[in-house]
Amino acid sequence: MDTGTLTPSHTQPGAPDHLVRRGPRAFAGVHLLIDVRNGRGFDDEARVRQAIVDCVSACGATLLHLHTHRFSPHGITGVAVLAESHIAAHTWPEHGYAAFDIFMCGSGRPEEAIAVLARAFETEDIGVREVLRGEVTV
Repeated sequence: MDTGTLTPSHTQPGAPDHLVRRGPRAFAGVHLLIDVRNGRGFDDEARVRQAIVDCVSACGATLLHLHTHRFSPHGITGVAVLAESHIAAHTWPEHGYAAFDIFMCGSGRPEEAIAVLARAFETEDIGVREVLRGEVTV
């Protein structure tokens, strides 16, 4: 497995790079893996859809497309395609669990989604893992 740093193949002087910076390091994006447990409304497609829209807004992102699907007998999946990357949602209401992936580049603020999800699903039982994706040389 390659864990090296990416080097630019081309750059345009003056063009924004849309990278995420953490101190002296730069990354292609921040990926939050959010586990939402013991909440309400995991089987409500409208609620899941609104939670995604609210996350987009809170994170300062640009929504390009949103699609959700309700499974039978239960469960919702959804994906929001963003100018900054994506938000994906998958629920298992029978287990009181929902998984959200929030991946953003540039000035997006994916951490703002945590409080949105807590409010949307009426729970404080949330776990978050952060993955810094694609370290690059600038």
